[in-house]
Amino acid sequence: MSIHIAVLTGAGISTSAGIPDFRGPTGVWTMHPEQMSVYDIDAFLSDRREREYSWRWQKESPVWNAQPGEAHKALVRLEKAGMLSLLATQNFDALHEKAGNSPSVIVNLHGTIGTSHCMRCHAKYDTADIMARLDEEPDPHCHRRLPYRAGEVCNGIIKTDVVYFGEALPEGAMEKSMRLAAKADEFWAIGSTLEVFPAASLVPVAAQAGVPVTIMNMGRTQYDGLATRLIHEDIATALPKLVDETMAKNS
Repeated sequence: MSIHIAVLTGAGISTSAGIPDFRGPTGVWTMHPEQMSVYDIDAFLSDRREREYSWRWQKESPVWNAQPGEAHKALVRLEKAGMLSLLATQNFDALHEKAGNSPSVIVNLHGTIGTSHCMRCHAKYDTADIMARLDEEPDPHCHRRLPYRAGEVCNGIIKTDVVYFGEALPEGAMEKSMRLAAKADEFWAIGSTLEVFPAASLVPVAAQAGVPVTIMNMGRTQYDGLATRLIHEDIATALPKLVDETMAKNS
């Protein structure tokens, strides 16, 4: 009988894929705190210039065209081996989906840049389609025709499905993650500073349930004392190694 591993991933798993982290010593928001406004929901809704800046910033961000790294692919192997029960991620880069992990195990705690929606009628959009037309429409609005008003176009504001500052996390995301973290045989926190809540609380939830905790991160975290295993190595090589060792041990 295979073991079940619950995983939390943070920005550190994506740095090797060319995406700089946000909160590390040289992170995007550490160096440029003014850029945090691109994900401020109040600014986005109230100011057209803020919306145009937010869309342009997101299109030009490395997040948009990044490809999964070896660490992402290792978690796909873990899932295919039947050992990955939860992949909760603080990242909104959609790299776990691109790598091949299934929606049934992924919980995007902070949303995803891969899809967007109308804030008025809730119509769904592929963000790639919006980005492709951004030069013609720098402040994207919904073009869906409203079925209950003949010929009228919705014209609601469109935003990506990233959770902006001031927005609630996706409904049920933390509840599902906490439940599966507490039921797992092991809990791994990969590349997270464990400073952002409520996502960081998954570590003490697992620890209090008696689940052995592995923390893999280049820097120290506030929950290192709860870990049964600490790994301060390059995630691009350390995570594939950990996955291979775990699979071999439980085959």
